[in-house]
Amino acid sequence: MVPPLKVFIIAGEPSGDKLGGNLMQGLSDLTKGQVEFYGVGGEMMQAAGLTSLFDMSDLSLMGLLEVIPSIPKIKKRINETVKAAKETNVDVFITIDSPDFCLRVAKQLRNQEEPPYFIHYVAPSVWAWRPERAAKMAKSVDHVLALLPFEPPYMEAVGMSCDFVGHPAAAEEIPSQDYIKSVLADLNLEPTDKIISVLPGSRRAEIKRLLPVYMQAVSEIRKQRPDIKFVLPAARPVLDALTAILASGSVPIQVLDPTEFDPLEAEKRKRALYASSQLAIATSGTIALDLAKQRCPMVVAYKASWLTERAVKRLALTDRANLINIVTDSYVVPELMFEKCTPSAVADAVLDILSNKAKRVAQVKACDTVMQQLGEGHEATGLRAAKSVLSAIRKNQK
Repeated sequence: MVPPLKVFIIAGEPSGDKLGGNLMQGLSDLTKGQVEFYGVGGEMMQAAGLTSLFDMSDLSLMGLLEVIPSIPKIKKRINETVKAAKETNVDVFITIDSPDFCLRVAKQLRNQEEPPYFIHYVAPSVWAWRPERAAKMAKSVDHVLALLPFEPPYMEAVGMSCDFVGHPAAAEEIPSQDYIKSVLADLNLEPTDKIISVLPGSRRAEIKRLLPVYMQAVSEIRKQRPDIKFVLPAARPVLDALTAILASGSVPIQVLDPTEFDPLEAEKRKRALYASSQLAIATSGTIALDLAKQRCPMVVAYKASWLTERAVKRLALTDRANLINIVTDSYVVPELMFEKCTPSAVADAVLDILSNKAKRVAQVKACDTVMQQLGEGHEATGLRAAKSVLSAIRKNQK
């Protein structure tokens, strides 16, 4: 009997947890269940069969100043993860995004006499900033799973193998009209209502910094458009932080609560909300592709600490942050970054798009283009990623 494949897998934030859950399911399907998982992940990965070493939220950090106070805890978690990985004697070690944590773990494990095969999921965006990261990563990583079709050459140029496996957003389903109606009914909304999704991020630091800005913007929007309904689809780990900030004001933003549903159903309900929204106010990041899949126009915004903002401005190789704009080489999605991220600027951008059909149509066309390039209509991303993992392992064993 062939022994089960032993996989140590780490994700540090919700987007990585989603990738990990899909990859784990793909590996389970391809090996007919002959696989064992160890590592760190959130609710999606746990639903796919992982018992996490510790709470994934310990790793959900971003920005320079934001990370500094947590350095002692991060070091402790690195040591715990390295110890567990060594004791497990795995066949493959897979890290998902969160390079500051994941690659430190990989670097320590690389020094073993017989290190496992290392795979990193989500290529660093070296085309946007800090191109030296690819060469640095190559010291610890053998194979990369890329989300964007133009990324493999960057990885291969420094000695890693790399496969484009598609972006999971492109493979998500479009909710049926009946399903959308049922989700809206839970919120006492009708399909004819004009809805804006409010998306302040999935990290506590982001929410603390951005939700107050969005709340003030909502107040300004309502002065001109009292007919608009605002809904915030909450991420389970930060629900308490969201509700506390919302309770501090009197802005009419409803919360799409995920707690009564399993992780997959909660994600499906979010997609239904995006599909029924006229527009979204979204924190800059991967959420843009989830919105693009549902052809939901958007205004993106972002603020960080002064030190983080200064570093990004100095090191960035592109003047665009939104993936829709980057992939289509356009400025079709308004980006309100750093000092431009003010309540008035967000409100003005939202009102402009709501009143301008041509701009909404242009965004939807751009979303069509991006989804096609990222694998819409092709095999599920988790399965493609799993095939790449197994193929890379086989090549390494020859």
